[in-house]
Amino acid sequence: MPSPRRLTLLRHARAHPADAGTADHARNLDPAGEREAEHVARQLLATGIRPSLILCSPAARAMQTAGIVARRLGYPREFLQREAGLYLASADDLLQVIAGQDDAFRDVLLCGHNPGLSELAERLTASGTGSLPTGAAVVIETRAAGWSSLQRGGLRHRCLPSDSTTD
Repeated sequence: MPSPRRLTLLRHARAHPADAGTADHARNLDPAGEREAEHVARQLLATGIRPSLILCSPAARAMQTAGIVARRLGYPREFLQREAGLYLASADDLLQVIAGQDDAFRDVLLCGHNPGLSELAERLTASGTGSLPTGAAVVIETRAAGWSSLQRGGLRHRCLPSDSTTD
């Protein structure tokens, strides 16, 4: 039986609202979002999450979230991989990105956006995880032989909620 693989789906933390002068892609984390990112990073660290690969949407808010998480987990920030296909990706697009990863990576963290992340979490776990709030993560475990053979539905998982004190 193959050894376990872990996929962590992380929604970026809270960002400044969109305004006429800032492109959506360029929106940065607001102070509450920085706290959310620190909170989820502490939760990941406490649960023993040590990704061998971090993939991130190129949007500023996602890159900042992933950067905070990487720093807290001791993951070299220069190894963060910007993945253009993660920006506002659908669940199917996210699955394609995941399927394209080297199977040598056993623990992958993907930082991106809703609704795609929430839809993918629902699809893989069949558990009614609902819409992920900003700064929340779903950790999914599988015994799939490779990333391209992820099975839909019923995968073991746990949810790491966002920091409700930032609401």
